[in-house]
Amino acid sequence: MSASLLEIVDLGDGEVVLQRADDDSEPLVTIRFSDESRIYLMDNGLEVAKAMIQAGIQAAAAIAEQVEQESTATEPVSRMLH
Repeated sequence: MSASLLEIVDLGDGEVVLQRADDDSEPLVTIRFSDESRIYLMDNGLEVAKAMIQAGIQAAAAIAEQVEQESTATEPVSRMLH
């Protein structure tokens, strides 16, 4: 992914997107809350979406680090299917 400024935008209809700030390309991430979940979250949907995006970025970084470590390991690493 190229280094560009990203923004989280609440589209107001239960949808929150992560997109590049400098162009009109397709959003990188879309989170859609149902009407029922929006009622449950009250006015906190954007905060929940931010936490979800942050958790996703952290998980992706951890996976990338694990893959890098596995590729440099000399012994085979056992994998667990979930």
